[in-house]
Amino acid sequence: MYDIDKIYIDGQFVTPRATETADLHNPSTEEKIGTARLGSVEDAREAVAAAKRAFPAFSRTTKAERIDMLKRLNAAVAARVSDLTEAMALEYGAPQTFTRFAIRHAASSFLTMAKVLENYDFERRIGRARVVMQPVGVAAAITPWNSNIGFITSKLATAIAAGSTIVIKPSEMSAMQTQVLAECLHGAGLPKGVFNIVNGLGNVVGAELSRHPDIAKVTFTGSTAVGREILRSAADTFKRVTLELGGKGPNIILDDADLDVAIPAVLRMGFINSGQSCIAGTRVLVPNRRLDEVLARLKQETERFKVGAPDDPDAMIGPMVSQKQYDRVQSYIGLGTREGASLLTGGLGRPTGLDRGWFAKPTIFTGVNNQMRIAREEIFGPVLSVIGYRDDDEAVSIANDTSYGLQSYLHGSAASRMQALADRLDSGRVVINAAPHEPLAPFGGFKQSGIGREYGVFGLEAFLEPKAIIA
Repeated sequence: MYDIDKIYIDGQFVTPRATETADLHNPSTEEKIGTARLGSVEDAREAVAAAKRAFPAFSRTTKAERIDMLKRLNAAVAARVSDLTEAMALEYGAPQTFTRFAIRHAASSFLTMAKVLENYDFERRIGRARVVMQPVGVAAAITPWNSNIGFITSKLATAIAAGSTIVIKPSEMSAMQTQVLAECLHGAGLPKGVFNIVNGLGNVVGAELSRHPDIAKVTFTGSTAVGREILRSAADTFKRVTLELGGKGPNIILDDADLDVAIPAVLRMGFINSGQSCIAGTRVLVPNRRLDEVLARLKQETERFKVGAPDDPDAMIGPMVSQKQYDRVQSYIGLGTREGASLLTGGLGRPTGLDRGWFAKPTIFTGVNNQMRIAREEIFGPVLSVIGYRDDDEAVSIANDTSYGLQSYLHGSAASRMQALADRLDSGRVVINAAPHEPLAPFGGFKQSGIGREYGVFGLEAFLEPKAIIA
């Protein structure tokens, strides 16, 4: 049993003031594997105070000093990739196909931001004014459980680059991953108080950070519902807010797509991170004239997707993170049938051969229209909806008919046509033909998928305030 009983404040591991704990489970077995002691409002306030004390000196550090810190952080995390992978597999159940990318990407986020910082000018001339980009102040980062390590490192890297100190509130369901990561970050030897990590419940620690008068900025990744509450709390003190929220991404197969290439890509993007991802392309839009052949290929390829625990190197889809999340996914599968959609593959219950663990069958519905709840609401599991369309105009109309707008996917053969369609999609990112991740490009959503952008220069400037000095 693992006993996570420390949080990180002012450069040292300390015991939370509260005694409340949360159970930790292995989602592949449903077994309890430990407990995490939760931080309190008082712990959050101490962390904010530490970050506030550290801010004046840290905000005056040079670019060279911050770049050196980012490189040290990268080295510290990269040195323990195997430990971080083990923690993520045990506590979250992510398959190896995901952890191989996720952990190394988390470490590289520090080097990516160092590269941005090297080429960024904090001062510029505009007319007669000298414009200085100044650190916004003490930041708070609230991160979810579905890629805990990467969300922490990317937000921390951006704050460091900007010269802001930060308090991080990770998901209490990711305490083991957070503990290993905190040990890595501590080993980089940054000044005390620059970053602080407080495990705790969202309605306790997260709420305190969202309303605390000494927090100047909140960056949050998670559900749209929670993002809405954070925005309300932040409004009283006019905090700067970056929200990366839910998604219901369209996965558009064009009529000229090579299905040998497009179908595997559609399923990878639809079932990414076991479907527990805001960027998953869960609405598969298919031209009516190719619907039969696409459905046949989707069924064939999906039934080759192996579901299993992280110790199975062939597993493509892992368990849902918790009983609650498993029940949520099952409820939506039941809802799809009641709404009149047809099951192409998958359905209720565990996959054959798995008698324990929160494993859901990779499920695809057909006969879906865009007004059904399974097509409009974020399920956060391996459940896809196939929607037919007549032509490009209708595909764009269906794709944009959503309250979300985070990440969209296009699959086809004509580059100029796809670029033109991408321009018409209301989406923070459009990925063409499964193009690889670009860490320097801005990331964030339209509509209820969020406010603001992360990554690259856009992410850096979200932690900065422009000040004009006119002489």
